[in-house]
Amino acid sequence: MKKLFIGNLPADTSEQELETLFSEFGTVRGSKLVTDVFSGDCKGFGFIEMEGHEARAAIAGLDGKDFKGKSLRVNFETPKAGRRGR
Repeated sequence: MKKLFIGNLPADTSEQELETLFSEFGTVRGSKLVTDVFSGDCKGFGFIEMEGHEARAAIAGLDGKDFKGKSLRVNFETPKAGRRGR
C-alpha cells in the first residue's frame, strides 16, 4: 500500500471528488482531505492510499493535470524528518 500526497487543491474540493478522480487509476483504499477546522474548506492538500502499481499510474496520469483551474501536484508521501509518535 502506498500513500500519495496531493497538493494545490482548490478550497471547494470534496473528499468524494478526490476519490472519484483517483479511482480512474485503481482502487482507492483510503483518503484524507485536510480541511480548515472553522470553515470546513480544503486547505489545499490531501492524501490517497492505493496499491503500488496503481499509485504510480495515478502519479503519471494526474501530476500537473488541471483540476478546477489548478495544476495538481501528485507524488509519494515523504514523512517529515524529526516526527515520531509519542
